[in-house]
Amino acid sequence: MLTRRHFNQLLLTGAGALLARTARGEDPINRFTVAQLKHGNGWNPRPTALRRLLWELSKRTSIEVEADARPIDPCDRTLFGLPLAYLAVDGALPPFAPCAQAALRSYLGNGGTLVVDGVNGGRGTPFEHSVRGALADVANGELQPVPRDHVIYKSFYLLDGPAGRSAASPDLDALSVDNRLAIVVSHNDLGGAWARSNLGLWEFEVEPGGAQQRERAFRLGINLVMYALCLDYKEDQVHIPFILKKRRR
Repeated sequence: MLTRRHFNQLLLTGAGALLARTARGEDPINRFTVAQLKHGNGWNPRPTALRRLLWELSKRTSIEVEADARPIDPCDRTLFGLPLAYLAVDGALPPFAPCAQAALRSYLGNGGTLVVDGVNGGRGTPFEHSVRGALADVANGELQPVPRDHVIYKSFYLLDGPAGRSAASPDLDALSVDNRLAIVVSHNDLGGAWARSNLGLWEFEVEPGGAQQRERAFRLGINLVMYALCLDYKEDQVHIPFILKKRRR
């Protein structure tokens, strides 16, 4: 079984290889990407969203990224090679199959981070009720609102709360494993704010805050990536060598 220590070692090994090859002028290896979970019939309601987030991540940080997210069935053990998994939900979240429950339970327990993004979230919605039920099968504990002083709001950008295409909820919800946020739930459709067509057009209006709200959604997405890459979740240590500044020529 992949332990959290081994999971962390994989990240650091990848960072060392990345930096060494970059210094020699070679193409970097072990580029970061997001595992997009293929769960339910509508698992990809915002097809361009993660591609745009990864593009923004590459421009704003030193992380070398793949161009696209990697669709993965939650039962697939290749999930363990990626530190961040993203699950978009349009409506209610279907229950997980037993193999997915086991894989996600192990993934979260060994250091993985899961972001659940609701297209139509909010309190008392089918999304919220179904998410609470489905996640109870993969992790112990209850989803709780994330405090505004949590490190997830300052892992890269300083933020005062969540954002997305909508303002359905003033809070992120999360479930902790070993004193870190292993599952983070957005009610505000982050993917809808990120989605941009191949022609460069934003695919969805962001309300009520427009362009500023969209920018905050990107900043939150980058913070989530940084948090998932952290090896130490203490307030004073929120980055790893994988995020060392890369000088561009």
